[in-house]
Amino acid sequence: MKIYNDTALAVLFGRSDFMKNLVSASVLSADMLNLENELRKMEKSGIDMLHFDVMDGVFVNNISFGLPVLAGIKKATDMTLDVHLMITDPLKYVKRFADSGADIISFHIESESDTMETINAIRECGVKTALAVKPGTPAEAVYEYLPYLDMVLVMTVEPGFGGQSFMSDMTEKVRLIRKKITELGLSTDIEVDGGIDAVTSAVIKEAGANVLVSGSYLFKAPDMAQAAEKLREDI
Repeated sequence: MKIYNDTALAVLFGRSDFMKNLVSASVLSADMLNLENELRKMEKSGIDMLHFDVMDGVFVNNISFGLPVLAGIKKATDMTLDVHLMITDPLKYVKRFADSGADIISFHIESESDTMETINAIRECGVKTALAVKPGTPAEAVYEYLPYLDMVLVMTVEPGFGGQSFMSDMTEKVRLIRKKITELGLSTDIEVDGGIDAVTSAVIKEAGANVLVSGSYLFKAPDMAQAAEKLREDI
């Protein structure tokens, strides 16, 4: 298993400040008939990452995109591809998603794959490793894995559908995870996904999140760049 220190990760992923606020735009909210135009819009708006939700219709009650779409996007943009696997057996597909262009792979602790084995498989691929948790999963579930992760993804809605309202009780989960990260002396990112806009982003950043996934708020904004800056700004 490859072990990266902070300096190596900064070189590998082009980041020198691991607590910088970043915006990840959810492609679920993009105009799929004009995806290349949407990519250009995101690039011009200074979006940091593209959030790519993969759903298998089993782990969650919806089906979304797969490997060919990710590979096509990779060829069309240099944006960081933030791939969120909402699938039953992520271990089986880790290498294929890495080979198709994922820069970050997050998978769910609630999936059927062995958590540590899946973390190791992602790290072996040389991409950033993230562990996702559903709203019903306690913060403590991720603690033992924190030393091996680049990011924790806290779902602030039930996974599987876009456009849901932010669950305010997830704020305390973020706060607890950030506290544990600090206690361990780590620089792990905390990403949040679900109902993130100018109002909810301020609340969740105060709790310790620094990577904001947003869909409708960004894509429906009159000025995407301005909307992204609002999400990104320090509290």
